[in-house]
Amino acid sequence: MDSGGSGLRVALGTAGSDAPLATAACAEPVRTGPSGIDAAHLLEQLLPTVRNLLARHGGGSRIVAAAIGAAGMATLGDRLRAELPAALADALGVRRLALAADAVTAYAGAVGQRPGAVVAAGTGLIALGTDLAQWRRADGWGHLLGDSGGGAWIGRAGLDAAMRAHDGRRGGSPALLARLEAVFGPAPGLPGLLYPRTDRPAVLASFAPEVATCAAHDPVAEGILRAAAGHIAEAAAAVCPKAGADDEECEVALTGGLFRMGDPLLVPLREELARQLPHARAVPGSGDPLIGSLRIAQALAGGGLLLPHHPTLLCIPLSGPDRHPGTGVTEQGS
Repeated sequence: MDSGGSGLRVALGTAGSDAPLATAACAEPVRTGPSGIDAAHLLEQLLPTVRNLLARHGGGSRIVAAAIGAAGMATLGDRLRAELPAALADALGVRRLALAADAVTAYAGAVGQRPGAVVAAGTGLIALGTDLAQWRRADGWGHLLGDSGGGAWIGRAGLDAAMRAHDGRRGGSPALLARLEAVFGPAPGLPGLLYPRTDRPAVLASFAPEVATCAAHDPVAEGILRAAAGHIAEAAAAVCPKAGADDEECEVALTGGLFRMGDPLLVPLREELARQLPHARAVPGSGDPLIGSLRIAQALAGGGLLLPHHPTLLCIPLSGPDRHPGTGVTEQGS
């Protein structure tokens, strides 16, 4: 399972196959409240979806191993860690369970179970790396405290440059001001549109493609993307395993919607990675967080999970002497 801001997705597979048997989506995002991610709301959506997938694909009523990946798991997942093991064991007979931050499932989907690093970038940005002994994390602190180089960061920098042009201040971009007014209306009205919004990071990020469009002919926009590339490379460098005695390359996977901007961002990013991480090799992610969850569940089913356990990033809870609660994989042939 992969739970994020746009909803909840579920994949069902067998332990012996890389490809999922089937996937399903629940459009409603799992609620988050004062006590964190709402475990009951997650189960309300997850259990009927899993039962329907099992019924349609001959999987019986039992799940052998499961992996739940969720945005906010590391900091807001206390209720999930407390309530899901017993609930999934009782409802689906789950014996092995992994509860993972979405950055971990993005890593598993992009890199697999090899040493390396992943930068997951969309509205926000987080980097995660491992040498298979421990995890290293950089950023992912939200648009007020970090997410440097992510979509909201780029969009805010572009809007700042536009407002500077409106005021006649140094560092302004008339090109970005024109795009601001085309997208949002007159510049003086932007604060009234932006500040009351609860989805402010997404609104800021919505302007990032405008920055990319202007970068080919506007030096201010081009400079914003070059600065973003520097921040992204810094995050990757902070988490990438150090080169060993054989000077083996570190694989850095780039995953998430931000990198669909293409060359305006990727060209300066490759330059920054070569400068800051000369032993690294940038690769596109080979799978998304849902595929990463499925890979973790498959590894649990076979007793071959190599990714390091962590109390909040990748928790493997226990439930009884022979049961390790954990979604998504049926026994081969079941």
